[in-house]
Amino acid sequence: MIVIKTASELKLMKTAGRISQRALRLAGEAVEPGVTTAEIDRLVKKYIEEQGAVPSFLGYGGFPASCCISVNNVVIHGIPSDKCILKQGDIVSIDVGAYIGGYHGDNAWTFACGDISEEAQRLLDAAKQALFEGIKQAQAGNRIGHIGHAVQTYAELRSYSVVRDYVGHGVGAKLHEEPKVPNYGVPTQGAKLLPGMVIAIEPMINMGSHRVKVLKDNWTTVTADGKLSAHFEHTLAVTPDGPVILTLPD
Repeated sequence: MIVIKTASELKLMKTAGRISQRALRLAGEAVEPGVTTAEIDRLVKKYIEEQGAVPSFLGYGGFPASCCISVNNVVIHGIPSDKCILKQGDIVSIDVGAYIGGYHGDNAWTFACGDISEEAQRLLDAAKQALFEGIKQAQAGNRIGHIGHAVQTYAELRSYSVVRDYVGHGVGAKLHEEPKVPNYGVPTQGAKLLPGMVIAIEPMINMGSHRVKVLKDNWTTVTADGKLSAHFEHTLAVTPDGPVILTLPD
């Protein structure tokens, strides 16, 4: 069931989104050679709890950390570790959520660790713009398929592929709600977008094949061909005046 949020609920979700965004920004600022992904996770947890919120991911389905940190060919769900030391040239996808006032915020970004290759930078630029191409289509009266079609078209025209095994989703009192928001499709497909719907759009864009595989820890998801992947995400509300991003910087 798709839950339509009231104005007061959207206000609460804006608070959750703001905390999520600030935590993500703090994490991104910590990305540099020599830092471990576990150090970044501890920073995120500390910040979110200092705001009176709870990390959305900690314990979710058994996930053991406060954020997902996915390096290079890891697409999503990378588990932070003291053994994972970032190095120059890495690309680092960080996914953060915060729960406060009964609602979640959810956002992700891929950061450069020091100087990265031109091809990696092109991937990041394309994946980020694919997110915003999808957001442009989050208009009341459109369908979910408009979003996925925009993301897919933008990425594939630049010779990248779109992950199909994982998709965006509704956000609210639960971290993952209906509807599912694929990053591919055609405009005539999917639920109609209505004012008050809140969704997370999150393109996962690969440099090679769209195929992925899950490692033995049952979380870490990597590209099947070992090539780079980038992940960007915002939570937004559909309104009569267009999409309003709830996880924007102040």
